[in-house]
Amino acid sequence: MVFTQPLYWLNVLLNNVKVILLLALLPFGSAVAHDMTPTYPVFKDSFMSGVSVTTLNIFNKRMDVSYYEIGVFTEEWEPVPFVSQYEIIPMDYLDTVSFDVYVSNLSLGSVEFICSISQLQEGNTVSSKICSRVK
Repeated sequence: MVFTQPLYWLNVLLNNVKVILLLALLPFGSAVAHDMTPTYPVFKDSFMSGVSVTTLNIFNKRMDVSYYEIGVFTEEWEPVPFVSQYEIIPMDYLDTVSFDVYVSNLSLGSVEFICSISQLQEGNTVSSKICSRVK
């Protein structure tokens, strides 16, 4: 019993160090990406007959990124034709942009992902890709 007491306190100390390191590193991990919400967008009828629409938001958490390209894809990552206010969104650091994605009802059944692809310069150097899965 005398031997287990020091080992117990050593184990508690090591667990506390792990928690402190994890908490210290969490802010750095989240600062290197961008956010796109909602995670599971839902299409609804738009004002145009035969066309559906969903609204997404992008938040730029990256100082080195000024542009985000939007893409719509099937489950096999084939591009799906869509219309939006932006295909490439210019954004400043810590800006949020809301945008609509319009898809023909004929193509709607094949839509699986809506993605935002960060670019360091317009049309150049893909840095990260975040996708929302369509419900």
